Amino acid sequence: MDMGKSLENAVDMHVNIAGVEWKNPVTTASGTFGSGAEFSEFVDLNRLGAVTTKGVANIPWAGNHTPRIAETYGGMMNAIGLQNPGMDLFCERDIPFLRQFDTKIIVNVCGKSEEDYCEVVERLSGEDVDMLEINISCPNVKEGGIAFGQNPKAAENITKAVKRYAKQPVIMKLSPNVTSIPEMAKAVEAGGADAVSLINTLTGMKIDIHRRRFVLANKTGGVSGPAIHPIAVRMVYEAAHAVKLPVIGMGGIASAEDAIEMILAGADAVSVGTANFHNPAVTAEIVEGIESYMKTYGFARVADMVGIV
Repeated sequence: MDMGKSLENAVDMHVNIAGVEWKNPVTTASGTFGSGAEFSEFVDLNRLGAVTTKGVANIPWAGNHTPRIAETYGGMMNAIGLQNPGMDLFCERDIPFLRQFDTKIIVNVCGKSEEDYCEVVERLSGEDVDMLEINISCPNVKEGGIAFGQNPKAAENITKAVKRYAKQPVIMKLSPNVTSIPEMAKAVEAGGADAVSLINTLTGMKIDIHRRRFVLANKTGGVSGPAIHPIAVRMVYEAAHAVKLPVIGMGGIASAEDAIEMILAGADAVSVGTANFHNPAVTAEIVEGIESYMKTYGFARVADMVGIV
């Protein structure tokens, strides 16, 4: 075997996101992977750069009424309502499970008030997790239900608040349901965010024309899947050019090609969501596909590809 040749083809898949080193740039999108246990029989969690958990709140949330999932052209809609068992059970059951694997743990945090978020972040500050992703698409109950992530000042304030309690790097997850993504990215950067992730789902609606009623009990739901991918790529590109923070890109990634497109647009890492439902092994396939692309085109490190378009 020609050692020179094999070294020449070796690629470094590691990425550094806000001081945390992942073995490769692929994680899972919150809410599509549980907390890893459901998928561990389909995909080796050791192969992922990180696992991002389902949203965790300070107390258990029941979520919305059913039906709360619907298929759409090129994707799906959900109005789960962030159903979760609460932080106590999460810390007792899910963190020890994930710690068995050689992967980083990113905990997605949700809340209905600033106090809710801070309570979870404070609790997690003493837990063995690597990063926190703050879901600011939650409705702010004190502001009439407007999401924290739809108002730049509210986004900046919630970032500042959680940063006071956080011991781990904080990723702010941006909502696409805004007029200007660069403005929102700059707002959380001003609040002290360590990284941003985007996009969360786009708000949509579906009507059953035969029953003449809404398909989802909630009337509206979050649209995800391949249909939203071009929108996500554009927003990742805009955010990456607006701030100096690491960017985790997501939205309709279903293949290595989709993931590479995000990286070329400016994402330092990528997150895979809806695709997990129809191909539970997709994340590992994407890791392999990125590595193969790097060898083909002579990229030594993932960072060499980020934002070069």
